[in-house]
Amino acid sequence: MDLDDALQTFILESRELVESMESALLTVEHAEAKDELINAIFRTAHTIKGSAGLFSLGHVVAFTHVMESVLDRVRAGKLSIDAQLVALLLDCGDHISALVNGVAAGETAGTDELAAQGAPLVARLSTYLPTAPAIAHGNGKASTVTLSASDDAVDPIQRIEGDGLHVDHWHISVRFGRGILKNGMDPLSFIRYLATMGDIAGIATLTDALPEAQHMDPEDCYLGFEIAFQSAADKTEIEQVFEFVRDDCTLLILPPRSLVSEYINLLQTHVGDLNRLGDMLVACGTLTAQELKTALAAQAGDPEKPIGTILLEQGSVHVEVVQAALTKQKQIKEAIATENRSIRVDADKLDQLINLVGELIIAGASVNLIAQRAQMADMHESTSKLSMLVEEVRDSALQLRMVKIGATFSRFQRVVHDVARDLGKDVALVIHGEDTELDKTVVEKIGDPLMHLVRNSLDHGIESAELRAVRGKPAQGTLTLNAFHDSGSIVITVQDDGGGLNRERVLAKALERGLVEPGQHLSDSDIYALIFEPGFSTAEKVTNLSGRGVGMDVVKRNIAALRGTVGISSEEGQGTTVTVRLPLTLAIIDGFLVGVGKAVYAIPLDMIEECVAYTSDTEHDYTNLRDQVLPFIRLRALFGTPGKPAKGENIVVLRYGGHKVGLVVDSLLGEFQTVIKPLGSMFNQVKCISGSTILGSGDVGLILDVPALIREVAERSAGAHTATLH
Repeated sequence: MDLDDALQTFILESRELVESMESALLTVEHAEAKDELINAIFRTAHTIKGSAGLFSLGHVVAFTHVMESVLDRVRAGKLSIDAQLVALLLDCGDHISALVNGVAAGETAGTDELAAQGAPLVARLSTYLPTAPAIAHGNGKASTVTLSASDDAVDPIQRIEGDGLHVDHWHISVRFGRGILKNGMDPLSFIRYLATMGDIAGIATLTDALPEAQHMDPEDCYLGFEIAFQSAADKTEIEQVFEFVRDDCTLLILPPRSLVSEYINLLQTHVGDLNRLGDMLVACGTLTAQELKTALAAQAGDPEKPIGTILLEQGSVHVEVVQAALTKQKQIKEAIATENRSIRVDADKLDQLINLVGELIIAGASVNLIAQRAQMADMHESTSKLSMLVEEVRDSALQLRMVKIGATFSRFQRVVHDVARDLGKDVALVIHGEDTELDKTVVEKIGDPLMHLVRNSLDHGIESAELRAVRGKPAQGTLTLNAFHDSGSIVITVQDDGGGLNRERVLAKALERGLVEPGQHLSDSDIYALIFEPGFSTAEKVTNLSGRGVGMDVVKRNIAALRGTVGISSEEGQGTTVTVRLPLTLAIIDGFLVGVGKAVYAIPLDMIEECVAYTSDTEHDYTNLRDQVLPFIRLRALFGTPGKPAKGENIVVLRYGGHKVGLVVDSLLGEFQTVIKPLGSMFNQVKCISGSTILGSGDVGLILDVPALIREVAERSAGAHTATLH
């Protein structure tokens, strides 16, 4: 891994760490078991600090060090976590994000502007410390505050003392690969990073790989280190210190209380003078001189007999120590066996893969059509098998783009915390369905609409604590986010237990603005849907959050752009629920082809309940389906297709959002893997069409917009009902 790749990894992981820290901070204040969350927050700041040190990002290290010092006091029980400290730490997390974003923009030394933004936060953090901490500005100059006495600002490499005493610690043996300098890595930076996780009790530098001067390459690295390390970190955390050079170094880590025989094996592992390496172990403090002498003598006396057995017989080690070491070794092996291995893939590469799979599906459909026309049994069998494989490739490729919506939901913990505090309200956010998966493209684009809905609920929906008390409600309001799958779609609901919408007030505002005609019959859902009209607002005053009539129309427009729908239900005095329905993916779907005249249309298969034969009856727009009234719409009439209907028409029964309607078509053409192609801007106003696809013949088929079709049927039914009343 070169330096640029490593730095990008640092940026991505730091952003993820800040998000996890923010989530923990929003939870810790009211959590029953705070210790685990506090430790997680501390580890996050500690990891960012250490990783930044690897890249000599001094301004990031300096700021996170101050934050880490405060968290260390919280972890030690010297400070209690309260709302004020949580708010400060959240602001610090925002500043760390700004610092990381600066690094991503190329500001690796920081800027005076960022330093000025961080100075007030450092001042506030310093009130929680015995003495004020030091922090470096973007120009590299330190501020006037000084380091606390408990902090050690001395370079760990300069302060190591090899006193030869045997202590209970980790032993780390590392030999760096020759090419790490060429890759932009500094061996000493890893040692400095290691020192942030504990105390380096001793260190010895090995140069046994150093060639004669005439054979040396100044760009090669010949260094190795034997390190005695005291820390509460586990083996995985220590290994992560060397993550960026893991494939370009030889690393061996021995845990505390390891058998002396394991150190002998360590000496035998490395190429070089055995006595010289043994001296290094003594110099760094891992072994005493006597322990080394005894171990070497035992090995020389009986080379066939296991060293561990000899030491047990001599009483040099205890049985309990051996058992502890074996148990630890077993735990490490089990951890490695169950380790979740994953890799990062650039989003553009995934998009390219999906595009190629789409082209493969179109080409496969063409081959299938040719095989059917040729009436060759062998070829048809082969193309059928190919279609099955392509379908499996499609499903696997789409699964790569599926992500859990929980990360998007978690972002609103901070929004609810900050907005509620600004409004002087007490609001709890409840999240359900965070494991529900959908396409990453949908997740990325649904964030802003959800933000509008959440902020609107906080401002207009949930009442003040005083008003809630008058209405007999708990002082704390509740905002609930939920996600689940339904009929091939993902449904997201934003629900609050606030005052609800005033039906008459919304209707009066709509009449005032000419959105409805006097005397027009509207259902409750129709009236509530008026709040999504541009500029519509019933707010009595304008706030920083809402009241200008801007936002809800944007929500509807953005959701419609994702081929989704949004609806609203409300009960005055009880609360409001906004329901958003979205397709699971915007790329490839299972479709069902139908024909009307010479035109072919595709319908998302997940929205089809059944297909039934239909005997044409021009007098009614509904039929009897097993003693239930099924309203329908004739596709030929809807799109003005010329010609007469086929003799054997069919009804495709569609279900979406709890509604069931029928679609009258001439013919049923069967299932089809549908690659969604967007329509051009000139077709934006076309109703009931959501996209297009390429058929096996090379012709273009249109994809029907089922939600729009259902709305069309509902509007026609409402119009017929109004006409009957008049």
